[in-house]
Amino acid sequence: MAFWLYKSEPFKFSWEMLKAKGEAGEQWDGVRNYLARNNMRAMQLGDKGFFYHSNEGLEVVGITEVAALAHPDSTTDDPRWECVDIRAVCDMPKPVSLKDVKANPKLANMSLVTSMRLSVQPVTEEEYLEVCRMGGLDNPPR
Repeated sequence: MAFWLYKSEPFKFSWEMLKAKGEAGEQWDGVRNYLARNNMRAMQLGDKGFFYHSNEGLEVVGITEVAALAHPDSTTDDPRWECVDIRAVCDMPKPVSLKDVKANPKLANMSLVTSMRLSVQPVTEEEYLEVCRMGGLDNPPR
């Protein structure tokens, strides 16, 4: 199992909007970066991840899981672009801010700190567990 982080501007697509999609989830479309696309191609069903509000909030607000493997992105006719479907698993009891992530030496190498602009990022198991701890998730979903 791998772990990921998905960035979204809440005014475009928020955590609440993903939760409203229920079990079916939503395709993580509109990604036009090759590294982010390749990250999605590497995902497996059930992989967990963080939902991160970018630009507004700047915080991890929830846990997601991959609900469908990489497939053509329906928002373009260009076959280079693919996406996965993700669904909401649970809220982060206490959102974890970017400021708090940057202040934690255990997270100094996290992609959220080192690759700020990448919209779909890998997260190590250690980073996943530490951010969950910071957010008050004692028994994080795996």
